[in-house]
Amino acid sequence: MTEAATTVKALDIPRRGPEASAEEISDLLRAHGAVIIERLVDASVCDRLAAELQPWLEATPTGADAFSGHNTRRTGALLTRAPSSAELVAHPLVLDVVDRTLWPKKTTFQLHLTQSIAIGPDSPAQMLHRDHWCFDFFPFPRDVDVEVSTIWALDDFTEANGATRVVPDSHRTPDDVKYTYEQTAPAEMPRGSVVLYLGSTVHAGGANTTDTTRIGINVDYVLGWLRQEENQYLSYSLDEVRAMPERLQRLLGYEVGAYALGYIDGGRSPMELVRGEAAGDTTSFAPR
Repeated sequence: MTEAATTVKALDIPRRGPEASAEEISDLLRAHGAVIIERLVDASVCDRLAAELQPWLEATPTGADAFSGHNTRRTGALLTRAPSSAELVAHPLVLDVVDRTLWPKKTTFQLHLTQSIAIGPDSPAQMLHRDHWCFDFFPFPRDVDVEVSTIWALDDFTEANGATRVVPDSHRTPDDVKYTYEQTAPAEMPRGSVVLYLGSTVHAGGANTTDTTRIGINVDYVLGWLRQEENQYLSYSLDEVRAMPERLQRLLGYEVGAYALGYIDGGRSPMELVRGEAAGDTTSFAPR
């Protein structure tokens, strides 16, 4: 394994307000591997989402291993369990940033996963990792960005309660470079804020040394020609999908990921099935 750089002091995570442009946020994300947008949704959204999540959090078991967190509860399939999560998943600024950042994006990007992450009191820090390792540790070239991850603060994120730890500028270093927690920066931010980071950026859940649970909402996006981490087709019934706005349907993966990738019936776009259209024209699988 390659040793990390000798610099110990962590770099700051760049941050902007909700008035920042998608171009500026994308430029910072590609330059530094992470960026915080403060107060992107207001407190009322956080309140509604927290109320919708509460019964599901209580029913969710804690993690089975140290990486998942023995005192951490991860609840998925949020679009139906906590419908207000759609305001985060399909936030226009975030989607614009993702669209500008993922490369090489020839056709589409899609929803990779949704989950709430509730880190309980007295929880140790998570192992440092890169999210794109989920693709069977494939060594993507360092100028290729296949995934954008986001963590929304449903509570105020502080270093003490387990704010996500990020190593800024780690996204262009090889996978075998090792980092220490002294090189991480906490994504401290008020509720309603979001930290975006690339799939290649080294990060981890922080240690929660308080006596309260810290809740974040994890929403990730990936290129349309890669497999999703959370199986969106089994997470929601077709009837549930049909009740969603078209933008969410497409994000879930109900459109082809490239010219001939993910079609049905020999060439139809899955969106035709979602809309209840009968099979007929088999040349309409190009995205709209």
